[in-house]
Amino acid sequence: MTAAADSGGVAVAAPHPLAVEAGAAAAATGGNALDAALAAAAVLVVAYPHQCALGGDLTALVREPDGSVVAVLSLGAAPAGVDVEALRADGDRMPKQGALSVTVPGIVAGWRKLAELGAKLGLAPPLRRAAALAADGVAVAPGLARAIAERRVAVAADPGLRELFLPAGETLAAGAPLVQPALAATLSTLVDDPAAIYEGEVAAALVAALRAAGSAMAAEDFEAHAAERPEPLTLEAGPARWWAAPPPSQGATALALLGPDRGEGPLARARAAQAARARLLGDPRAGEVDVDGMLDPAPPLPATPAPHGSGDTVAVTAADSEGRAVTLIQSVFQTFGAGILEPTTGIVLHNRGSAFSLQPGHAAEIGPGRRPPHTLCPLLGEVGEVRAAVGCQGGSAQPLILSQVAAGALDPGADLDTTLAAPRWVVGDRELGFAAETVLAEPGAEAPLAAELAAADTPPLVAGSPREDRCGHVQVVRSVGGRLEAAADPRADGTSAIVPTTQPDPGGAA
Repeated sequence: MTAAADSGGVAVAAPHPLAVEAGAAAAATGGNALDAALAAAAVLVVAYPHQCALGGDLTALVREPDGSVVAVLSLGAAPAGVDVEALRADGDRMPKQGALSVTVPGIVAGWRKLAELGAKLGLAPPLRRAAALAADGVAVAPGLARAIAERRVAVAADPGLRELFLPAGETLAAGAPLVQPALAATLSTLVDDPAAIYEGEVAAALVAALRAAGSAMAAEDFEAHAAERPEPLTLEAGPARWWAAPPPSQGATALALLGPDRGEGPLARARAAQAARARLLGDPRAGEVDVDGMLDPAPPLPATPAPHGSGDTVAVTAADSEGRAVTLIQSVFQTFGAGILEPTTGIVLHNRGSAFSLQPGHAAEIGPGRRPPHTLCPLLGEVGEVRAAVGCQGGSAQPLILSQVAAGALDPGADLDTTLAAPRWVVGDRELGFAAETVLAEPGAEAPLAAELAAADTPPLVAGSPREDRCGHVQVVRSVGGRLEAAADPRADGTSAIVPTTQPDPGGAA
């Protein structure tokens, strides 16, 4: 149910109730939207380890009280010693999981960069709270229980994952306690020294585990990681203005779908945008990225291999009465990432490297120190007195999912719960679990596509469930003339909350 408050305060939405509870607690102790977002984000690495972890990456957008927008990208790179020719000798695609799919995890550096933007409470309280939850245990959420069951083979193949999620060979069920003492100890270490994941004992354990499994990862790769603050991409679309993250994020694809209608149908537009992203998106550190080509994609549609697996991601959104807004996305990419939980640290490692291309000259070609193309795609929008922070789960389909809720997010007359519950559709192939390009539509979402689906050379339609995970988990907060509102997607386990600003007692002492 949409949370709303007319008075000042802090709004937060996240895909797990414990994360929202943590964000609300941070706000209640004097924190702002940044504090609420960080508190929720830290809890999610404990409660939602199939979708995000300390071994993953982070992308965020922050609207400052003065109206300026800052992007934070903390996206890890391939090892400096990566043997590209050996990878090509083993096949034409990157490994789907395993140590060779792991890039340096960026999430903690991203949290630190966000905290520097004006969080009042700092990073220690969120880490301390998350450590306590990991030590005491949390109830397994329905989404986590589904993930364990669906990915049972991969979970069983890794000793760390198997011990935690298949105790005594039995799949953890929804509601069962999930106690993570190793992760609790790691989080406690990070309270005192967040850099330990890059330069200290935590980094050493992760590097040792990866090297033992065949990766070229070295201590120097971890030490070299730093979060960055590039200029966000912007788009004027009628009276609305949108901000998205720049490459290697796919933010340009989101803006392409929010831009002016050029007369093509929604399916053709989505396919063209996705094809442009698959062809053009890469790491600007490795060479110029054709952002204009992504913003203005055009057919014909070239055949391009999709990255492995659907994206498993969490989005946290927050806003406060000072005019600040945050949309933060953190992820392990595919469910349970690389399929590796390093047992001494309790950290699940992501498989972002599986999105690299092995094709020589491709924009996303793997190379020493390069970052893979990223699906993480936070979005900020503004029109008149309405400001919205939006984020979602959904892998490479995130821009398409966001485009289907964007209008409602900026419409002060649209109920946020209704906007998020409305049926959605996505198109893709391997990343959605299909052998060939397919349209997946929740009941009712296919109606606007009918004419295009009837045409020749159009992907087939598959009917999804009414609340299809592959159609994304969207979180939204917005301010409408100072009134804060927040809502969480019914497809996930989350909720939203608004903590009013504590007002002084007019009858109290001066």
